[in-house]
Amino acid sequence: MSHSDDRMDRLPRGRHGLSPEFVARNQRERLISALILTLAEVGYRKTTVSMIGHRAGVSKSDFYKHFDSKDDCFVAAYDHAVDRIRTTVVEACVPAAEWPARVQAGVTVLLTLLAGEPPLATIVLAEGLRAGRGIYDRYQAAVESFVPLLRDGAPDPPGSAPVPPATDEAVVGGIAALLSRRVVGGETEDLTRLIPDVLEFALAPHLGTEGARRIISAG
Repeated sequence: MSHSDDRMDRLPRGRHGLSPEFVARNQRERLISALILTLAEVGYRKTTVSMIGHRAGVSKSDFYKHFDSKDDCFVAAYDHAVDRIRTTVVEACVPAAEWPARVQAGVTVLLTLLAGEPPLATIVLAEGLRAGRGIYDRYQAAVESFVPLLRDGAPDPPGSAPVPPATDEAVVGGIAALLSRRVVGGETEDLTRLIPDVLEFALAPHLGTEGARRIISAG
């Protein structure tokens, strides 16, 4: 389910022979997409159930068959957005055998995805941080879930002791905070410009600054 445009994949009117389960799933997906798109335009506070339903082509009564409230829909949309980002990053990392190539692939696809779909970046890195403690806990859990991806197969730095887990936690948290500031500041579409800097930040603890820069310059 992409959120890069305003189009909702609405079902045909009248008899269509589709199962109730399919119809319900389609409505739920459209409502989630509609919330993400509306949120990026007017923010969480101004987003209403009526706005979400209108954009999705789903009646207000049907909205409440899927979600108890706007907050409930927001949580579902947030979890969906995080899962999509994580899945995209993991899939990008898998083909690369060597650790630096995996990190490079993950960072590149992450920033490219967020830059290409500002509404997705907005819900996870901007509006999600304003929506209360429950969502902030989800944000923290999402950030922490990327730490094992960074540590898996990571080499020890040349001539130094192994990198402690706290260092990689700080790196992942720092990257998330940097991206969040850029998104809140309206610079989402420029995120790909940060790829070299973010990549050096992620690689340097394990490869050293010079080693990280050699990887980046080699492309």
